[in-house]
Amino acid sequence: MSHCFNSVRLKYLKLVYQSFVNNIISFLLIPIMASIFLQIFRTGYTDIISMISRSLDGLNLFQLLTLSFLVIFFSTLYFMSKPRSVYLVDYACYKPSVDLQVPFSTFMEHSKINLKDNPKAVEFQLRIIERSGLGEETSLPPAIHLIPPNPTMEASRLEAELVIFSAMDSLFQKTGLKPKDIDILIVNCSLFSPTPSLSAMVANKYKLRSNIRSFNLSGMGCSAGLISIDLARDLLQTHPNSNAVVISTEIITPNYYQGKERAMLLPNCLFRMGAAAILLSNKRRDRTRAKYRLVHVVRTHLGADDKAYRCVYEEEDAQGKVGISLSKDLMAIAAGALKSNITTLGPLVLPASEQLLFLFSLIGRKIFNAKWKPYIPDFKQAFEHFCIHAGGRAVIDELQKNLQLSAEHVEASRMTLHRFGNTSSSSLWYELSYIEAKGRMKKGDRVWQIAFGSGFKCNSAVWKCNRTVKTTTDGAWNDCIERYPVQIPEIVKL
Repeated sequence: MSHCFNSVRLKYLKLVYQSFVNNIISFLLIPIMASIFLQIFRTGYTDIISMISRSLDGLNLFQLLTLSFLVIFFSTLYFMSKPRSVYLVDYACYKPSVDLQVPFSTFMEHSKINLKDNPKAVEFQLRIIERSGLGEETSLPPAIHLIPPNPTMEASRLEAELVIFSAMDSLFQKTGLKPKDIDILIVNCSLFSPTPSLSAMVANKYKLRSNIRSFNLSGMGCSAGLISIDLARDLLQTHPNSNAVVISTEIITPNYYQGKERAMLLPNCLFRMGAAAILLSNKRRDRTRAKYRLVHVVRTHLGADDKAYRCVYEEEDAQGKVGISLSKDLMAIAAGALKSNITTLGPLVLPASEQLLFLFSLIGRKIFNAKWKPYIPDFKQAFEHFCIHAGGRAVIDELQKNLQLSAEHVEASRMTLHRFGNTSSSSLWYELSYIEAKGRMKKGDRVWQIAFGSGFKCNSAVWKCNRTVKTTTDGAWNDCIERYPVQIPEIVKL
């Protein structure tokens, strides 16, 4: 009982501390402004106007012109040096058709046929699926539904056309954008990089302008979507009055592993079809209709050896049963990348109360005791919504623990993993769409998108909601949002 009382008292003490520190400027300004108004009341408005008039009478025409010029000059300099605002007008996520869905039973049946000579690999995939957090409605491309799979270049291009063109058509419909209005095009897809490129494929399909600035990014893993956003932001700073379209996807067909190495079979169990098309603009007239304004993008990259990228390790018990665990090396590097990202982003977004506590903790560890537990800032004070890359259940669990988030904060990530699987760089947009479909996005809300990728990279973007987002009936979640959130068991027995 005493322990419970103390924790409640500490909670309220911290709330008082946060209110005081975060509003200290207001607390200081109140007596100053009160004394100024009191002095004005005592002096009288007529006396103040007379004092101003006498001051202006003392200036000649040359001094007035010089003063006016300086005011206009420094105002112009300020506005010209200020970064252009980048707005997210709208975005669209690809929604696979029902015939592309792969229920667990179908996945395991195909696995048994394709790996009939390697029963332990089949059992390995079964254990992964049972613990993955995926649901029965995730989708794979047509070539992977075949027995045996047919991961050819032609089939890969067909998948790319399906997911990218579907997302682009939906974006055009939602925004009223015309192909000739696109000034910048960025396509990111890590593992499928054909010639002609995917960006050239989009330009040819929609007959984009010949002077469009087109970029194709590959080989940067699941965090490449936010790298594309960062590139678009930089380009929009140097090209005024422009529209930029970012397409994030991963093409599954050519990367479907058909060998026997168990760790290499893991992506077959987790990765699924997905794509997102995002319209960004720096036009002032788009400020009112845009959903979000880009506030910050932070990119961190930690080098690591190949051993760290082994996603799982396996053990066998006395009965020969295969056990699955996440690589400790991988999680350590992911935690390091997240810490580096937080160190950069924290001072930009955290309130003063959290920055002070973090600073005191850092000083205490450096000066007094290096074994002191480091203070984890409360990012819930900086953001209302969190979109954590749906790379897997363990990744979401680890970030929820490290950032001390509630179940509701990670709900969008868990439900996206359940409904669509790991769609790589586009998963963040399915998560944002989930929050909108639930009617939770209000004007002024702040969103933190966190993505992990090979390299090892941790990239994040901060958005501020421009207007309350109304729930729509044309999104990726429109036919199932009423069923979510669902309870996801630790292990689904198959």
